[in-house]
Amino acid sequence: MQIIPCQTTTRTGKLVFGMTSAPVLNTPQPSITHVLYLHGFRSSPLSTKARQVASLMASRFPHILWWCPQLPPSPKAAAALIAEGTAHWPEKRMAVIGSSLGGFYATWLAAQRDCKAALLNPAIDPARDLAKYIGEQTAWHDPAERFDFAPEFVDELRALEVGPLPHPERVWALIAKGDEVLDWREMTARYPNSPQVVMEGGDHAISNFAHYLPELLEFLDLQPAS
Repeated sequence: MQIIPCQTTTRTGKLVFGMTSAPVLNTPQPSITHVLYLHGFRSSPLSTKARQVASLMASRFPHILWWCPQLPPSPKAAAALIAEGTAHWPEKRMAVIGSSLGGFYATWLAAQRDCKAALLNPAIDPARDLAKYIGEQTAWHDPAERFDFAPEFVDELRALEVGPLPHPERVWALIAKGDEVLDWREMTARYPNSPQVVMEGGDHAISNFAHYLPELLEFLDLQPAS
């Protein structure tokens, strides 16, 4: 084993270093062929970030399989959908991008499949944070759409919690200090050995997400069609 410094470059955020004890690989890593995007609580594939990444994938990487499902309110059902939908994806050639609650799910998937994961203001303890939302909720992008966040969903979230990731260098986090929903310090502490970009200011939605797409692409290392 060798201690490898993990870092990421950013134009507008703070450069944060992590350390990971991971084996040094002398062979090139296989290129990504499958990308999954997981939206947050009350959100959908119509979120701004999801549409920005979808547009980028369609224009620059049409040869890479892209999947951004509408996640059900039940965490157990969401995990089942994710697991079933990616069951036949190659672990070393797949990557997941998760925003907020989707970042929590992405962390769970990374622990299950040892795949690359890019986390955007990831939820750290959604069982704690979402307990106050038990009851009827409205969808963010369509207030006319309503769903019930049931009490048992809190326990379902607890069941998806994972410990330290086996390969933290395969996880990248974009974190806004100005997040009005989640505590940025809790986010950075959750992934101490992973490369992080911690931006000054910002918000939970990461309204300036387009500025960080180059860093996201650098981490994912997507390759053009041969």
